[in-house]
Amino acid sequence: MSDSVGPYRTWWRKWRWYERSVLPWNRARLHLEMARRGAFVRWPMHGNALEMLREGRLQVGAEAHFEPNVWLTGGDAGRIRIGAGTYLNLGVQIAAVDLVEIGDHCMFANGAFVTDGNHRFDDPTMPITWQGFTTKGPTRIGDNVWCGANVVITSGVTIGDRCVIGANSVVTESLPPNTIAAGVPAKAIREIAFRAPADA
Repeated sequence: MSDSVGPYRTWWRKWRWYERSVLPWNRARLHLEMARRGAFVRWPMHGNALEMLREGRLQVGAEAHFEPNVWLTGGDAGRIRIGAGTYLNLGVQIAAVDLVEIGDHCMFANGAFVTDGNHRFDDPTMPITWQGFTTKGPTRIGDNVWCGANVVITSGVTIGDRCVIGANSVVTESLPPNTIAAGVPAKAIREIAFRAPADA
């Protein structure tokens, strides 16, 4: 009997962990926590956002907006800060081992991925899925940054204010403010030439 129950018990534990956000009361709690901060979520949202909000490890600014299938996750000590007015489009993922910071009024297109972590793979005696994570330090994104579809921003990177990152780019090194960058790995293409303010 125990052999036949074992797989179901494992399945149930996994379901309870990974699907807990779909439970009606947890879904309502997540919306309530976001509403208290003046932010809005279009369902579904994945990850452990509810727990992080309640523990103070997820900070969300007013008028931040999350489209369906955004995934926010942090390990036991992981922290995520998302500024006011920032927009995360369909399927954006943010994963924190230590700290991921995103400034105000940033915009992330579909499928972008931001992390401060890397999977470990240096122990040949252990399956790679058991080796956990390492980090090169916090990943920080300034204000008014626009990232195109499927952009990846990696561990330890700082992106200055008002940068634009082209679609499908992989950012592995820090970028100064007001830079347009693209490629794999992403390289600075040029500095943004801003328009002069209109005369009053």
